[in-house]
Amino acid sequence: MALFYALYIVTKEKDRKKAFSELVSRQRDMIWHVCSDYSFSAAWEVEDAVQEVLCALWRDFESLTKHGSERSWVYRVATNTMIDIKRKANNQPQLPEDHIPDHANHDDDGYTLLLQLIDMLESPDQQIIRAHLDNFRNYEIARMTGLSLATVGRRLRAIKQHLQEQYDRLK
Repeated sequence: MALFYALYIVTKEKDRKKAFSELVSRQRDMIWHVCSDYSFSAAWEVEDAVQEVLCALWRDFESLTKHGSERSWVYRVATNTMIDIKRKANNQPQLPEDHIPDHANHDDDGYTLLLQLIDMLESPDQQIIRAHLDNFRNYEIARMTGLSLATVGRRLRAIKQHLQEQYDRLK
């Protein structure tokens, strides 16, 4: 009986590893995109972040079945992991909103400036706008964040307005 149980556990673990490997294969590009979207300066930092996200996905893998879609679950876990990494890395006081490094003002297309403005948002607002920029629909963002659909819509409008005002002021 103990041998049967041990074989059952080994088989179940192999199935879990295979399912996880398939999930990572399907979602690899999005995981990389989320990690690189947090604007690390070196490629190895992005690779380290991807490893952290993969560990978080593995730890939380059993909860995948409780969520609506695989894509939104992976995105939520990856985003939350990146926010935690960024919070730990910024073990210093927050920069004031009007402080943008000088090199951002020399950016031709303003993309770097926009990313820096997004980085200054509080974490729920960061998650909402990043998901929106990654083409998630509002109902998917609501599911990822646990907010109501109406709240996501209101916050998204407010975030866009805030970012536009800050961008216009600094550009």
